[in-house]
Amino acid sequence: MAAKEHMNIVFIGHVDAGKSTSVGRLLYETGALSEQTLRKYKDEAEKLGKATFEFAFEMDTLKEERERGVTIDVSHKKFTTAKYEYTIIDAPGHRDFVKNMITGASQADAAVLVISVKDGIQPQTKEHAFLVKVLGINQLVVLLNKMDAVGYDQKKCNEVQEEAKKLLLGMGYKIEKLHFIPASGYVGDNLAKRSPNTPWYTGPTLLEVLDKMVVPPKLVGKPLRLPIQDVFTITGHGTVPVGRVECGVLKTNMKVVIMPSGAQGEVKKIEMHHQEMAEAVAGDNVGFNLKNVEKKDIKRGDVVGPVESPPTVVDEFTAQIVVLNHPTAISVGYTPVLHVHTAQFAAKVIEIIEKKDPKTGQSAGKVDFVKTGDVAVLKFKPLKPVVMEKFSEFPPLGRFAIRDMGQTVAAGVVLDIVPKKMQ
Repeated sequence: MAAKEHMNIVFIGHVDAGKSTSVGRLLYETGALSEQTLRKYKDEAEKLGKATFEFAFEMDTLKEERERGVTIDVSHKKFTTAKYEYTIIDAPGHRDFVKNMITGASQADAAVLVISVKDGIQPQTKEHAFLVKVLGINQLVVLLNKMDAVGYDQKKCNEVQEEAKKLLLGMGYKIEKLHFIPASGYVGDNLAKRSPNTPWYTGPTLLEVLDKMVVPPKLVGKPLRLPIQDVFTITGHGTVPVGRVECGVLKTNMKVVIMPSGAQGEVKKIEMHHQEMAEAVAGDNVGFNLKNVEKKDIKRGDVVGPVESPPTVVDEFTAQIVVLNHPTAISVGYTPVLHVHTAQFAAKVIEIIEKKDPKTGQSAGKVDFVKTGDVAVLKFKPLKPVVMEKFSEFPPLGRFAIRDMGQTVAAGVVLDIVPKKMQ
């Protein structure tokens, strides 16, 4: 049996659109969530006065989430179809969780946008769809959810579908890449099986659409890039960094360099899920022992790469951003916090190069400031050394979010870099 290709999908949408329930139902329909576990969740949900939340419980594993009925952290679940092995990244819908959502979306190959037909398009529906587009995900399925709550009314479904289509085409999605499916996550309509409740819908089920999606080519043949999530000191093992290989291969006995510090070391042992392995490839979350590296030389946000091809430390960079939500405007001198892979840093806008027409991507000329809804090319200068790469070369290290005042004000991709001269 050849291993199936692996596809990452992110579920996005407004907080009450029913994302977690749809995901839970999908896992149940594909046999990834057992009848027994579901029964346990059902009892728990009823005890908490959250009847109908049982499918969501499969995704919302944190106790606090169950009690609040919201998704806080990004959780990962797996299921398999005839074609792919899927990892579902359930991205939170709450405003203050957008940061986690960016981490989730930046790992995804395709997205499922869940819209409640009962409530229609919400501010977050727009924000999430826009974010996913900017982060380079072009394969999108729109799940017109909660059809059971509107009595399977075709007219209501069509209205929301038209509104969603208009919104997405305005953001630059291509009509041939969009799929709209009337569904009920709770009842299971049109997720894995065609539903008798929507005889007027003759299109594919969610699973059929997902199986037709294309896995983007993995970053093979690229040098290793591994952003650090955490660093532990373990007695007898020395310094043990933890992170996800974004591209290239991490091998035992390999000589690596940690940027921006420039510290060098040798990989002694690699572990994934407590299993030792000789090498780790793109997508693997691993812990590894480093010889000759002290804890002070490596921290969250640093990037590990091969000595002969060190990760790029940035002096300044040019990026295309989308302003999602800024109370006033962004002009030269603005210094927000940027989140890129696992790093956070302050950076100053040193030039607004041009504004772009969001629909066509054509230049709309020079401007003095950019505001909500604008797409623009800006030049930034980080206030501390940080590793970034061009989006065209290493996508996961070339997309970022801009946070200010407790919210995501913009998202962007790195077009070009002026590297820092390292001593």
